[in-house]
Amino acid sequence: MGNTIGFWNVISPASISCTPPSQKAGLQKLWADAKKSRRIKADMVKHNVKFHQLSYREMEHLRQFRRDVTKCFFLGIISIPPFANYLVFLLMYLFPRQLLIRHFWTPKQQIDFLHIYHDIRKKSHPEVLSYLEKVIPLISDEGLRWHMTELCTKIRRGTHPAIQEILALRKSFSNHPLGMNQLHASQIKALSRAMLLTTYLPSPLLRHRLKTHTTVIHQLDKALAKLGINQLTDQEVKSACYLRGLNSTLIAEERCRTWLAEWLQISCNLKGRVEGRGRDNIDVRHQLVEPTTEVHALDQNQATTLQSQGRHSNH
Repeated sequence: MGNTIGFWNVISPASISCTPPSQKAGLQKLWADAKKSRRIKADMVKHNVKFHQLSYREMEHLRQFRRDVTKCFFLGIISIPPFANYLVFLLMYLFPRQLLIRHFWTPKQQIDFLHIYHDIRKKSHPEVLSYLEKVIPLISDEGLRWHMTELCTKIRRGTHPAIQEILALRKSFSNHPLGMNQLHASQIKALSRAMLLTTYLPSPLLRHRLKTHTTVIHQLDKALAKLGINQLTDQEVKSACYLRGLNSTLIAEERCRTWLAEWLQISCNLKGRVEGRGRDNIDVRHQLVEPTTEVHALDQNQATTLQSQGRHSNH
């Protein structure tokens, strides 16, 4: 029996993170998050405040907690059948990244999993960029066609486009062929992967989720611009950059702040569905700005930013 346990500890990728002490600590953190989320929502009801009117930290807390609850809800569903809880524990040991929330990860797993997720994100960038190049001839405005060609060429060469070059292409993403409602299903899936969203949904649901996700990020950007990047802790800065496409685990804190400031400069010059009623797009950020996240991946991330923002403008 002892040999079996020892062998299990060796082969199990989550054996350290799922020990009783770490389980207790993870549950305490999750419970604290739940209480804070409940308080925020109670205040929203009491003062008739909508999500986009919350402070940056409150909005970010609710966004992250919703993601955590979704994972927990999935585990709860598959645990319903009799004796299924034994299978669930086995799955948690074998697939901690997919099934466990961050509170139950070890510090090493947190870093490793962020790298894995970013690798998934990067793999979608060439597809996003190729689609942009493919539809250039379909852009009706000659000036926008020229700008898009130049920008894609720069991205291919690994050159970081200037902020104004990105903003000059806003109109390209508000109608055919790069408007959200005109994108092909393959491009929708590529953009979903670029933003770490599931692709196992029908196209209409994928479009809706992309719009919702990019809208939330735009609302966070507005709140962060109001708060000021200098008010964030180093960890908050790195988390904000990672959410927006930068693998901040490899970047110095000062560089992260500079990149985040550039992102906000672009985002805050875009109109969006801040109250769920707007028409403009925020996708330009994700298709053009994300490529600027890493020195050697700027090309791919920017293509993703352009298209993300196109999604919002069209809506």
